[in-house]
Amino acid sequence: MFKERLKELRRSRKLSQVALARELSITQQAVGKWETGRSQPDPDTLRRLADFFNTTTDYLLDRSEEMRPARVLPYTSSGEHPIPIIGTVRAGFGALALEEDCGVEYARVRDPENYFYLLVKGDSMEPRIQDGDLALVHKQNTLEDGDLGVLVYGDEGEGTLKKFIRRGNAVVLQPFNPNYQPLVLVGEDLDRLYIAGKVVETKTKW
Repeated sequence: MFKERLKELRRSRKLSQVALARELSITQQAVGKWETGRSQPDPDTLRRLADFFNTTTDYLLDRSEEMRPARVLPYTSSGEHPIPIIGTVRAGFGALALEEDCGVEYARVRDPENYFYLLVKGDSMEPRIQDGDLALVHKQNTLEDGDLGVLVYGDEGEGTLKKFIRRGNAVVLQPFNPNYQPLVLVGEDLDRLYIAGKVVETKTKW
């Protein structure tokens, strides 16, 4: 069925309904209705969908099993760039590594190669930032007092999103959720703190 083929193709490209809607200059509600079977696109939009996924209208309509390989996601006419969504940031061997490719989301930035999205995990930053939100991060190894950053503590620790606070010779990694205790780093502990970048915005993905 069309709704199943569309959902399969969208997920194979690791696109949200919002991202697909942006590519086609339509609403997310339209994509949602197609994927639930409540409506189908008009012939012109169907052809645009086929072109976008580098396939055929017959494949989309479940009339054929022939499907050409999907093409690379293009730059959007709106001026937004596809930014990779990373599930995990880790430190190891004195460097940072971005792991767990979770697809892309779009952002209007001048230098897209210097950004990544982090998929927020856990509730330590609630109520401002929820589990599953996306944090747009600018890659940089320094932060100012009060910045929200992605930080890794320890040689192979996992990145965490926290407020960066300087207190004299100490650094405090402060969660927003009062049920979590801040991490205070002093002395040699600071040598094991890695800064992955500064969070410039957060948003709910779905």
